[in-house]
Amino acid sequence: MQLRHQSPNYYIRRRLLKNYPAVAGLAIILLATLVALLGYTVMPDDTPNANDGAIQLQKQLPGFKATMLRIRKNAEIEERSWLGELFFGQPTPYLLEPIAAYRLEDLKLYITPYGENTEKAYDLPGVVLALFIGDHQNSSFPNNQNVVVEGDVVRYLNVAGQEEQISRSELLQRFEEDHLEERYYLLGTDKSGRDMLSRLMYGARISLSIGLVSVLVSLLLGVTFGAMAGYFGGWTDNLIMWLMSVVWSIPGIMLVIAISLALQSRGVFVAFIAVGLTMWVDVARVVRGEILSIKEKLYIEAARAYGLNNRQIIWGHVLPNLAGSLIVIATANFAAAILLEAGLSFLGLSVQPPTPSWGIMIYEGYHAIGTQNSWHLVVFPAVAISLMVLSFNLLGNGLRDAFDPKTLIK
Repeated sequence: MQLRHQSPNYYIRRRLLKNYPAVAGLAIILLATLVALLGYTVMPDDTPNANDGAIQLQKQLPGFKATMLRIRKNAEIEERSWLGELFFGQPTPYLLEPIAAYRLEDLKLYITPYGENTEKAYDLPGVVLALFIGDHQNSSFPNNQNVVVEGDVVRYLNVAGQEEQISRSELLQRFEEDHLEERYYLLGTDKSGRDMLSRLMYGARISLSIGLVSVLVSLLLGVTFGAMAGYFGGWTDNLIMWLMSVVWSIPGIMLVIAISLALQSRGVFVAFIAVGLTMWVDVARVVRGEILSIKEKLYIEAARAYGLNNRQIIWGHVLPNLAGSLIVIATANFAAAILLEAGLSFLGLSVQPPTPSWGIMIYEGYHAIGTQNSWHLVVFPAVAISLMVLSFNLLGNGLRDAFDPKTLIK
């Protein structure tokens, strides 16, 4: 019977799929990646940075429900396309006010604000309509009014100062349909009354994007310098090893502070650069060590004899044999980048508010420790960080075992 030979990749996949912790880690990473890619389109709060909240609902526990009065802003709000909402969110045209009860009398709206016993009155047109604010010269609206009620018709000036009208029944219908909202906070609210679930979901985009860019930066620098040091040796190796020792001796936080001072900036861009520059040495050391062994192989001597130059040998014959090692170290660096970014955000050296980052959320929760209903402000982002780091570590361990030649045939 003829034996069927399989490629090494077949055995790598088979070994990886038999490693259930690694598969579980991969599943969690893929789910987090899907959430990060879909972003605002799957978040309960799709406003930019998931920043739509009411301070009256601060630090509410998971499972909290509230009735929201949505008051129309007196401004034109751009309606973004699906692609625009995916990347940047949809600005809300409403101001939120949580209420315990409400009643209507003619065109007056009386509400009982959440947590209060006194009533508050609103003119219904001011709640439903986007009105012109300021002085105007329209004589049919005396005393600079922007709304005039005439029987069953409500005339008003829109935000552009143009006169429009609406019937009472239509005004009441729009109020009932668009301006009362029941909100459910699955993971509760933060200290500013914002939805914790939405901010955690957006934090996944921040952490994974910084991790990805940082790993790419570290691979680009690490592979380049490591390959040069290992392949050429001599003074090139000594110079690059000296540079790696210098970078290795600088604490990551000090390097971030130095970059922030040099760029006179703090934020996501600085985090991309700083986190990547703190991890390339690990990659370079692994690549250098592997190449010191590979360059003595017979197929490298054959490539030289065939007339290939150094660049062709490195990129065509040396680096492809490092793919397994680079994949494993990339997953480990991804986990390290997420941890480092969270630490930098906690210290205020990375992503800046109001952009939600898991590190910033822990920082805000840390300052609420000791106050009522504050445990979830720290626990949920901490669990998200731990789960993501654990997933990458499990996947990295699984890849390491899968790429081990001694286990490929098992």
